[in-house]
Amino acid sequence: MAKGKFEQWLTPEGLLQIEGWARDGLTDEQIAHNMGIKRQTLYDWKKKYPDISDALKRGKEIVDRQVENALLKRALGYQFEEETYISMPLSQEEYDLKVDVELGIWNKAHPNATQDERDLFILSIPKRREVLEKKVVKQVSPDTTAQIFWLKNRKPAEWRDKREIEHGGEITNNIDLSGLSVEELRKLARSDD
Repeated sequence: MAKGKFEQWLTPEGLLQIEGWARDGLTDEQIAHNMGIKRQTLYDWKKKYPDISDALKRGKEIVDRQVENALLKRALGYQFEEETYISMPLSQEEYDLKVDVELGIWNKAHPNATQDERDLFILSIPKRREVLEKKVVKQVSPDTTAQIFWLKNRKPAEWRDKREIEHGGEITNNIDLSGLSVEELRKLARSDD
């Protein structure tokens, strides 16, 4: 086991980092790699140091909950707003104001800039702006695949594909063949081939 290394991960900053990696969806193996240890060492630390185990659980719970919410949203369907923008030219007055504001900020960040550099910056300022043209509310239909997945996992007894059926009786043949001749019985037997 990596001696002494665990201490840096038991600090508030270290635990927050571990929780963040778990929240980002990294596997235990990837988290161990980021920590500079082997996966088995991480498993040992999870057993020995509850704070490390708790940080991993907290991070994973957040992502799991987000995925559950997204799956449920998809299963039930939802609405969203779609915005469409168009590019419009700025009026000379709007452009001059934009240049004044942006050049003021740029000059503070570049106090030793030459006039040529300032002119190049001014030329890089766009003379157009994005204007909202329309908003449309769109509907996403419920997704039956998401519904089936949800139900199979939440109510497996009712929704699983394979059902086990028990038959507790005997199978009998109630057809009376006693009135048939030997030839007719042979004919029936051959017809199954």
